[in-house]
Amino acid sequence: MKEETGTTLQPSLEQVEEMVIRALRLEEVGITRIDPDVALFGSGLGLDSIDALELALAVSKEYGVTISSEDPNVQQIFASLENLATFIQTQRLDA
Repeated sequence: MKEETGTTLQPSLEQVEEMVIRALRLEEVGITRIDPDVALFGSGLGLDSIDALELALAVSKEYGVTISSEDPNVQQIFASLENLATFIQTQRLDA
């Protein structure tokens, strides 16, 4: 039996957004909202590879979903907040 975290079975976009902000300490640089369609990396939010590792760890801890750097879709998963939330929701449905 899988251990449940304190989060709902299917996290909302807002819950994933809050997790990203908390995990990457974005509120410390004044980011309290993330446009769901804006790129998380590069010219969008400006996250880097270290942020990706931290974010993957936070997703695993918070939602029990693993994001592998070997996944051929990893860039698509991290492309936007919307994509990340959808990936988490899909993985939790399949669990």
